[in-house]
Amino acid sequence: MEEVLALIEKKKQEFAKAELFEFMRDKSIDPRQRLAFAPCIAHFAMSFGELNQSIFREEPTNDPLQAMINNHTYEDDHHWLWFLADMERLGINNKSLKFSDALTFVWSEQLKASRLVTYQIFRYAFGASPITKLAILEVVEASGNVFLSATASIAEELRSITKKELIYFGCFHLDVETGHTTGTPDVEQSIKNIPLTIESRQEVFDIVENLFEIFTEQIAELLVYAKTHSFDQPFTEPREILQPLKAA
Repeated sequence: MEEVLALIEKKKQEFAKAELFEFMRDKSIDPRQRLAFAPCIAHFAMSFGELNQSIFREEPTNDPLQAMINNHTYEDDHHWLWFLADMERLGINNKSLKFSDALTFVWSEQLKASRLVTYQIFRYAFGASPITKLAILEVVEASGNVFLSATASIAEELRSITKKELIYFGCFHLDVETGHTTGTPDVEQSIKNIPLTIESRQEVFDIVENLFEIFTEQIAELLVYAKTHSFDQPFTEPREILQPLKAA
């Protein structure tokens, strides 16, 4: 399993070089604009609770690895509540949007990659072995750590402007995520020592590669959205924002 974790770390470092994160670090752009994509991850954020409750979690179990995964699912299955709280604090709930239009937005072509992330995780995790589930969760944790590190920095800037603290996109969420499914060095070492057959190792390698690929497509999609939708009019038709709003 050590080789799988090494691959995940390698892909994480590559993921961190994506253009979206460069955009998010650009302090010449209003921090609200750098988070203009926030409503775009609704499908993933709202589905992740069910993924934990119904797909990753298996109870009862006599498998120590599955038991560890089960414990982790209880940590992650309620984060969608934080996302909803941030939609309120970012002013997204104040927009006049019909329910049918909200559904159309979430399932629009422009957010296809964001939905595919959820579908691919469901596809790989459903009925999978604990080892495979662990690898999937490690990819989610690794990519999430990169993403939340970037959003948390923006959230701190926003707090000085709005006097409101973001939860899902802020330091609160980042602080409870270690970037790994396991919590202690001893457990991490024991997982590294889990032997894999050549066939199962290659299968997990392929899953890791494919998940990072779709996560990369998702953040490319988020970047396009942030560049073509003003933070104060997130649900309008896309248009190129030639002169990004500058920070006050």
